[in-house]
Amino acid sequence: MKSGYILPVLGLGLLEAIPAQAVCPVCVVAVGAGLGLSQYLGIDDTIAGVWIGGLLVALSAWTINWFDKKKWLIKYRTMRDLITYLLYYVLVIWPLYTRDLIGPLNNRLFGFDKLLFGIIAGSVVFAAAVRLYEAMKRNNSGKAHFPFEKVVLPLAALTLASLIFFFLTK
Repeated sequence: MKSGYILPVLGLGLLEAIPAQAVCPVCVVAVGAGLGLSQYLGIDDTIAGVWIGGLLVALSAWTINWFDKKKWLIKYRTMRDLITYLLYYVLVIWPLYTRDLIGPLNNRLFGFDKLLFGIIAGSVVFAAAVRLYEAMKRNNSGKAHFPFEKVVLPLAALTLASLIFFFLTK
């Protein structure tokens, strides 16, 4: 996946000021920047996949929150949300697969394709970090423990996952 495609897409999101939501725009931009940087530096596909997975979860949650704000298909929310996640993942994974960036037998970790494994791991880690933040906030009278905690926790979790994969793939 070429980083030249990522920056223009992220730039479009900066054209409009959007209030903080479940996964804030700062998270989305930071995840995208991390992905672009890792590709530029030639970092292992597993690590790039971690950031792609985090970005997909963030974009999906952001889109779903926008749908909720517009009260779009609220009656079919479960199906709408599932389709939103599926579309984002298909729109990213399918082109990677068709360009043989996912699937080569020489690009494996634990028997799985490195990029796909990283996307799955990054998705799980990012979603878990968001849930952790929500639980921590709930247990603190609905307030964050420190400024930008909502941003720091998911990004720290993705960074930790990246470090773990760095040492596993070294």
